[in-house]
Amino acid sequence: MTSYFRRIMAGFLLFVAEFALTLGIGVVGVVGFLALGREVLDQDAAVFDARAFRWAHRLLGDNQSGWVEQVTFLASRNFITAVALLLIGYFLFLRRHRWYTLLVPVVALGSITLNLVLKNTYQRPRPLLPLVSASGLSFPSGHAMISASFYGLLIYLVMTHVRRQKVLRWVLIVLLISLVLLIGITRVYLRVHYASDVLAGFTAGLVWLLIAIPLLQQIEKTVKNRTRSSPQLAEKQPE
Repeated sequence: MTSYFRRIMAGFLLFVAEFALTLGIGVVGVVGFLALGREVLDQDAAVFDARAFRWAHRLLGDNQSGWVEQVTFLASRNFITAVALLLIGYFLFLRRHRWYTLLVPVVALGSITLNLVLKNTYQRPRPLLPLVSASGLSFPSGHAMISASFYGLLIYLVMTHVRRQKVLRWVLIVLLISLVLLIGITRVYLRVHYASDVLAGFTAGLVWLLIAIPLLQQIEKTVKNRTRSSPQLAEKQPE
């Protein structure tokens, strides 16, 4: 009885800790995004953005547009769409995990849609004299937001599926985080976004990911519980 009670308490405390951490990160993210948005609307981020342009070029060097464009392509809508379809096919046909087949498009498409809404809300023009052609509005950065949410989802999948191989798990996590940061830097380097656009994109993408994953997990639990409590529904579920 004592061990059973301890297991219940351990599970409850773990749930509370995870919920508090997620809520805390979400609140900080929302507050951070709103603060950045206010700076942009008040045009108080000009000095920071100008310094970021110079810093990006010192970090990556001059005349590096070739490989930089290849890196930034890894967060383009075409590339993310292709990878998302591959992931959906993997979870649908190989792993047969229908909830992940729903999670992937929700995160990807939701991030793209939310980014368009935010861009049209703030209506910030892109920087002058970009190194490559770019169209549309600037704040928040779509590449930064999509990379934070989508590659953040990959980090989540690595953490939940690559458990036995701890070294491989952490190598993949570090590589994915580094890729997200590098994508953000390349957007500033190419002068297609201000640094404040990129920071806001990272923040919004992370917040969206923190909303989408727990929400779909709760939906999954609810449907499973209803299926178990209804024999008729259970018979209709595919194996």
